Amino acid sequence: MAKGQIRQSLSGYYDIFSEGKTYRTRARGNFRKKGQTPLVGDYVEFKADNENEGYVLKILERKNQLVRPPVANVDCAIVVTACIEPDFSSNLLDRQLVMLSENEIVPILYFSKSDLMDETTKERMLPVFDYYSKYYRTVVSEKNMADEELVSALFEEAGNVLVVMGQTGAGKSTLLNRLDPKLKLETGEISKALSRGRHTTRKVSLMDVKGHLIADTPGFSSFELREIEKERLSSLFEDFNEYSPQCRFRGCLHLNEPDCAVKAAVLEGKILESRYENYKLFQKMIQEQKPRYKR
Repeated sequence: MAKGQIRQSLSGYYDIFSEGKTYRTRARGNFRKKGQTPLVGDYVEFKADNENEGYVLKILERKNQLVRPPVANVDCAIVVTACIEPDFSSNLLDRQLVMLSENEIVPILYFSKSDLMDETTKERMLPVFDYYSKYYRTVVSEKNMADEELVSALFEEAGNVLVVMGQTGAGKSTLLNRLDPKLKLETGEISKALSRGRHTTRKVSLMDVKGHLIADTPGFSSFELREIEKERLSSLFEDFNEYSPQCRFRGCLHLNEPDCAVKAAVLEGKILESRYENYKLFQKMIQEQKPRYKR
């Protein structure tokens, strides 16, 4: 029995990388009985008589997993956010950041299409870039930025397994093509991928880009907040953590409590108002959700 990492899945086959070799394997039937599906990024135990015939025997414990793209044990996510076309959505960005923080995935923010901004858009977006860059690694796309410069800006201190995510039309495929021209992804491919049926065969693989493993399947990853408890939500906002220790009440939800340091920071312009408005909206969504009971 050997251990390795699944680097590609295709039509029920799993390509496992182990000690410098790749083994093509299938999953044992007992995974289906247990309701388990091996994912790209999984560390597994497997048995193989040769490099073309083997079986996945056990999925080792995951630290996290994403639904779209279906990848496990993700270290970093490059969150592609358009400055314009489509217009910047602070709600979507903050929702993605909350989900990534909950899954202990380090976000790298990539603001695309900055060269298309007019003066009015620049006036609105420049404070956004400045603010988010205080708390997250932030890269703003520049028309004259060389590919090598972009790679080093995104991958500096990045982890081993990365995914690229963001809203449709934000430029995920364009970015992936710049990071690895061999991909030749078509622009607009993501929207086609999202409309595919759930059971349609789809290849997912991790490719080596400058020493990092990056999923070649960009994903949107729409996130529900139902798994997050209302008491935990504020800790997933990096900027809130700077002020919450000064709140009068321990466990302050930063909503109606008196002497709330987070609300004071919003009033003083230290926390972006859009961040706080999104936080309140997420709290409302969490508290209005009906509880789900396990069958």
